[in-house]
Amino acid sequence: MTKRDYYEILGIPRDAAPETIKRSYRQMALKYHPDRNPGDRESEEKFKEAAEAYSVLIDSEKRSVYDRFGHDGLRGEGFSGFSGFNSSIFADFEDILGSFFNFGFDSLFGTSRQRRPKHPSRGRDLALELDLQLEDVVFGTEKEIKINRTELCPECDGSRMKSGTEKSVCPHCQGRGQVRYQQGFFVISRTCSDCHGHGEIIPFPCKDCRGTGRIKKKKTLTVKIPPGVDNGTKLRLEGEGETGDPGAERGDLYVITHVKRHKFFQREGNSLFCEISIPFTKAALGSTIEIPTFDGAEPLRIPEGTQTGQTFRLKGKGIKDLYSHRKGDIFIKVLVKTPKNLSKEQKKHLRLFAESRGDKLEGVDKSITDKFKDII
Repeated sequence: MTKRDYYEILGIPRDAAPETIKRSYRQMALKYHPDRNPGDRESEEKFKEAAEAYSVLIDSEKRSVYDRFGHDGLRGEGFSGFSGFNSSIFADFEDILGSFFNFGFDSLFGTSRQRRPKHPSRGRDLALELDLQLEDVVFGTEKEIKINRTELCPECDGSRMKSGTEKSVCPHCQGRGQVRYQQGFFVISRTCSDCHGHGEIIPFPCKDCRGTGRIKKKKTLTVKIPPGVDNGTKLRLEGEGETGDPGAERGDLYVITHVKRHKFFQREGNSLFCEISIPFTKAALGSTIEIPTFDGAEPLRIPEGTQTGQTFRLKGKGIKDLYSHRKGDIFIKVLVKTPKNLSKEQKKHLRLFAESRGDKLEGVDKSITDKFKDII
């Protein structure tokens, strides 16, 4: 039977870079993998064919021989399909396929790599949301929080076994942590369902933790909130998450802050914004008013002729930046308030004031319409 061209099998040009070769092989391996095509003989052959093509083209020396002499040149080098593979190439296969499949390359191609030892797993990270007032953000504070997290069982110290007993080799997988079965041309490896990949079983589990090695326990912690935190700020408490396997590190606890809306100030970044109303007399004649800040009351001079919507700034009276510690500003928007329920005397004085300015109060004021006509 005539062998197909390796470049044709992977669908790549003859000058393809190693990254292109890997990417093409991975796509074909995932497409034709036996787990996706159980019992499909044609897919098995294509998977085998792609693996053979990849093992040659990814090796610079074999690729050079193949480019010059074709399949005959590889036979001259002692290569004749899968039987001539170097077993180290399959570590690369597994790196390319990642953990998408639990695939038994060692059984499939006759290699004898040992199962990787199971390392103690680090504990899971935890997250908790914490509500804060704006005052907490301005000055910083400390908050007491309560979490419910896993701890190593004090009875068995995380071993999962009843005191005085021992583990035994899993009879289902004979301690390998995996079971294998034949599927056409391939031998597929699966995690053992009895021991869940540990290779060992516990005949007499600890009663306190029911063989899990862990228990749930409430913990009270004090969290230091620095000035300047905002909505969504993550504060990391190292080693305050879930417990890991015996000998492994604990996870971390992330406190995510949420700042409640303030009744007077609105926050934007490190600056604070507010609106105040003043009588039209103070806006017209000028005045000094007092503005509340978190550092105490501050005087603000309102110049005469101030218009509604005009904004003033108190520099350095806002929120301290979480990283640079520079303070933002406070911005005050002035709204000129029109008085209601005037007395007869007040109305009399206002009319005199209007007449002195030439403001016509009777009839229809057409000045705005006239300005519009000038525009168009």
